[in-house]
Amino acid sequence: MSQFETPEWHAAVAAVVDADSGEGIAGNLIDAISQVVVHDGTCLLAFHRDARPEVLHHTLEPEGARHYVERYLAGPYLLDPLYELALREDRPTLCRFREATPDRFRSSEYYRQYCERTHLTDEMDFLVDVGAGSTLALVVGRREKRFAKAELSRLGLIEPLVRAAMRRAWESWQSTDGRGTPDRAIHERLTECYDNFGDDVLTQREREVSKLLLRGHSSKSVARELDIAPATVMVHKRNLFAKLGITSQYELFSLFIQNLSRD
Repeated sequence: MSQFETPEWHAAVAAVVDADSGEGIAGNLIDAISQVVVHDGTCLLAFHRDARPEVLHHTLEPEGARHYVERYLAGPYLLDPLYELALREDRPTLCRFREATPDRFRSSEYYRQYCERTHLTDEMDFLVDVGAGSTLALVVGRREKRFAKAELSRLGLIEPLVRAAMRRAWESWQSTDGRGTPDRAIHERLTECYDNFGDDVLTQREREVSKLLLRGHSSKSVARELDIAPATVMVHKRNLFAKLGITSQYELFSLFIQNLSRD
């Protein structure tokens, strides 16, 4: 008997249909996904083009939520590959996080500080455009091992249900649940800080290189992104490190976070 033939699956789908609040829909949707694949944590986010992301629902423990979610929303979300992907015009509807990251992402300080500590080995993300420059992202994570091919197939089969439920939850939150408006003022200040990082000492090209390094791009990847030679990237990297008074990627990331915190 497949997962889609069990009484538990049909009861879980019925609960999603019956729910009449954003929180209820999201919670029942997670329960339905649990009938299809084993996972170790979910997070439903709203990414906005002109505002800070919102965490609409999650299954993190309180300590984890304080440590990861609150720190994430303080500004490092600007370096998140999922944030960048969700706001692209050509965004996918379902993607595997590890396949959408820069080539040296797992060596980046962002990964060490905000991904590695979650102990997630694999992650699948459902993306839904809800208009007005906003995209919903449902993160389904796995700690022990990667999703198997059969599990990925099952997640693909339930994609229409998941996307429809995500839209319903969003509409409910917007109309009846009384959620506040996204924080645009803080996002504007954080984005300005990110865009102008090092502008008092770095050239425009050096700032471009520094932002790509912060996102987890290797020197070769930076070269491809900026259409310059890898050797030129190394020169820019050496110069920007000297101007900022740092010697490592860790110090570059720490300096960036300090700038966000001061802002």
